[in-house]
Amino acid sequence: MAVTRLKRKDRRNKAIANNKVAIIKNLVKTPMIKLVDIEAIKATFAAK
Repeated sequence: MAVTRLKRKDRRNKAIANNKVAIIKNLVKTPMIKLVDIEAIKATFAAK
């Protein structure tokens, strides 16, 4: 019995995996929000 390779499915699976990796890398690249006024946040909690 001959072994056949599902080349199209293989390419599709690799493309899906690569897209997921690319999305994760893109999310990691975005910088965190650092310009937050902590004192203003503390004041709102104190007001409550």
